Amino acid sequence: MAVCARLCGVGPSRGCRRRQQRRGPAETAAADSEPDTDPEEERIEAGSAALSGAGGDRSAGPSSPPRCSLLELPPELLVEIFASLPGTDLPSLAQVCTKFRRILHTDTIWRRRCREEYGVCENLRKLEITGVSCRDVYAKRINPRVKSGRFMRILPDYEHMKYRDVYTCLLHRYRHILGLWQPDIGPYGGLLNVVVDGLFIIGWMYLPPHDPHVDDPMRFKPLFRIHLMERKSATVECMYGHRGPHNGHVQIVKKDEFSTKCNQTDHHRMSGGRQEEFRTWLREEWGRTLEDIFHEHMQELILMKFIYTSQYDNCLTYRRIYLPPSRPDDLIRPGLFKGTYGSHGLEIVMLSFHGKHARGTKITGDPNIPAGQQTVEIDLRHRIQLPDAESLHDFNELSRVVLEVREQVRKEQEQEQEQEGGPEDAEGLGQQSPQPHEEPPAEPAQAPGDGGAVAVAEPPAQSGQPFVLPVGVSSRNEDYPRTCRMCFYGTGLIAGHGFTSPERTPGVFVLFDEDRFGFIWLELKSFSLYSRVQAAFRNADAPSPQAFEEMLKNIQSLTS
Repeated sequence: MAVCARLCGVGPSRGCRRRQQRRGPAETAAADSEPDTDPEEERIEAGSAALSGAGGDRSAGPSSPPRCSLLELPPELLVEIFASLPGTDLPSLAQVCTKFRRILHTDTIWRRRCREEYGVCENLRKLEITGVSCRDVYAKRINPRVKSGRFMRILPDYEHMKYRDVYTCLLHRYRHILGLWQPDIGPYGGLLNVVVDGLFIIGWMYLPPHDPHVDDPMRFKPLFRIHLMERKSATVECMYGHRGPHNGHVQIVKKDEFSTKCNQTDHHRMSGGRQEEFRTWLREEWGRTLEDIFHEHMQELILMKFIYTSQYDNCLTYRRIYLPPSRPDDLIRPGLFKGTYGSHGLEIVMLSFHGKHARGTKITGDPNIPAGQQTVEIDLRHRIQLPDAESLHDFNELSRVVLEVREQVRKEQEQEQEQEGGPEDAEGLGQQSPQPHEEPPAEPAQAPGDGGAVAVAEPPAQSGQPFVLPVGVSSRNEDYPRTCRMCFYGTGLIAGHGFTSPERTPGVFVLFDEDRFGFIWLELKSFSLYSRVQAAFRNADAPSPQAFEEMLKNIQSLTS
């Protein structure tokens, strides 16, 4: 701004310095009512012109280029220049002089900032002219079940809305809640992505597909939305329940944490009472009725989850999470995966790489393994070679091989401690404890392998090798790949209900392809299959690897 002030010739003036006092985007709107003419500015411009003309004779020469002021540029060129600046700099620029302030009233500048910074592509004027587009926008982003006759009472007043209002009162004001978040719902957690969707800011809750269809796409539903119902006034609405949007509230608690509150919880209730609410929730959450679930323990877990999560339908706190950073030498691309966890159904796990180790951190959890804990850890230094097809069915052979590798890992850790004089990672990788696993079905089993340690992981073999689960191994999804690229020694965490007596147990990490892997729990004799979440999440990248590591520690400490 100081450079602009010097170029326009008004920077040295005392009056200009008063106008250059820093203001926020919302405060700048108050300056719109000021007159467009400034006598002191005109006097300074005239004096500057006279001085430059008089000084031109004294300093005339081939080495003195003519001086140009931004004030001399045509308005259309200034519009193009200002539109390329960050929106947060424009309020300060408006304080330089009244000419700049008048030009910054041009809505095309703010429309470009909305598009480039937040991805807003809708045309406000077009939305007002074509009423069908208005309704389509509402139906797409809000609630398709709302009757069309209610549209015009609840749609924003696009005719009198400006992009500057959208930027300052909506996008800039709520920019801190954009991104990926984990709701604090006890051990269950969750995955929320807050994005700019057209002229709305919407919080989408992502849910795993119905058990055990791990390869199906993620499900999602809106939890809240923020938009401008009137000029310069943002409205927060809760989307929970089946009676349409209603009054809500968003509060930014602190950095990387915010909360939502519903002010009309009666919209969450159903006429049939809790029984109807439970049946509806069960169909949405599991895709079936309670009569279809014959496993008594699973029925108890489902009822427990409904009762627990229902307590959070009016107020929720969210903590920011990041997607794991990717490196060229990673075994596969890190990211989010859907995994089978027996009676607990499908859960979301974040796979990340940390040098010679890989970790699977739960984003959603259960009473045994809370969200935030590390469910599996993989030692990329110890690769396991599977035996031939005949021996592959023998669980005892696999158990022997894995336990030999575990003993080798223990000896290597003891040697490292003696050499370095300090404790290294606990058995099976990393200082952070992994997550407990769900209570398995009757008799699960582990996959076989032939142990052998390697210094570093080799590139995945594209051809693959045959893979079948040993006899007695339990799997929720029998449609697992029959070939794999490679296997590694790893550990998984198991625990009792309420995360009691957590214990790290040996297992086998099985890499099938770029988007699928599995883990064989040796002690539980069960197999978990994981499939990559293909959804594209916005504003979810970590600012640095250190920030990602700190985030992992924070979400784990909340449930430890």
